[in-house]
Amino acid sequence: MDYNDAIEICIEFIEKNIKNELSPEIIANECGYSVFHFSRVFNINQGITLMEYVKKRRLSLAAKDLFNGKKIIDIALEYGFQTHNGFSKAFKKEFGFSPTQYLKHMDKNFGEKSIIGFGGGFMKPNIIEKSAFKVAGYGIKTNVTNGNYTKDVASFWINYDGENLESKMYQILNPPKHGEVGLCIPSRNNSGEAIYMLGVIVDNFDDIAEDMITVEVPEATYAVFTTPPINTSTEAGNNDFANVIKKTWKYIFEEWFKDSGYVFDETKLDFEYYDERCHPVIDTVMDIYVPILKREI
Repeated sequence: MDYNDAIEICIEFIEKNIKNELSPEIIANECGYSVFHFSRVFNINQGITLMEYVKKRRLSLAAKDLFNGKKIIDIALEYGFQTHNGFSKAFKKEFGFSPTQYLKHMDKNFGEKSIIGFGGGFMKPNIIEKSAFKVAGYGIKTNVTNGNYTKDVASFWINYDGENLESKMYQILNPPKHGEVGLCIPSRNNSGEAIYMLGVIVDNFDDIAEDMITVEVPEATYAVFTTPPINTSTEAGNNDFANVIKKTWKYIFEEWFKDSGYVFDETKLDFEYYDERCHPVIDTVMDIYVPILKREI
């Protein structure tokens, strides 16, 4: 048998049995080779060990199942991980962030539309150090575990049918600089509940109103992504802007992290920043700040 044919048969066998017990002995026997010989051939051909390939495929499919709403513990057991903790560690090592962080940041309304080709020059982030700062503004309760959750502030506040809190915020706080900060602030009980906040950067909290909330964002290292420009001079353009922000979040957590050399810093806060570049113009853009740490080798 040609080695390329053997590798193809091997990969097909792995795909069909990805949720079953797989070992080098089982796979090599299917292809008619000794374990030692076939393992060497596979490594040379694919540039990765046989069982490392199996693990990567399982984690990749697990991420898809997470996106589709399956429980973490059910996925862990389904793909052969004995514990929730073991699965979470393997997931974070592979993708740079934990399953919980994945659930918090993926837009579950976006579906499974491919983002191949999305990114390019616009998706090359700037890595910066940013000092701590204060944010004051308004928040709306949400839950990151249900199907109505959407990560980006643009979608959330465009669909908000209530008082114009943005104008009210500027009138009361009179911030030193124009620009809104979007934050998703998780509850302390890890229940999936969160506050979706739209605020402005302030020097202090002296002028806040009783119905406002405040957050102190700690110093952190960020990967800063700027979204591709969109024409937002029409209502359809506003929807396009919201969609491109969703795609950017999706790109960050499905594509960029895995080859970046960084992991998501779960001790910090990610946020979105909307400044004068978000006014209804031809080339509307915004920035996404993702806290990062160097990946441990």
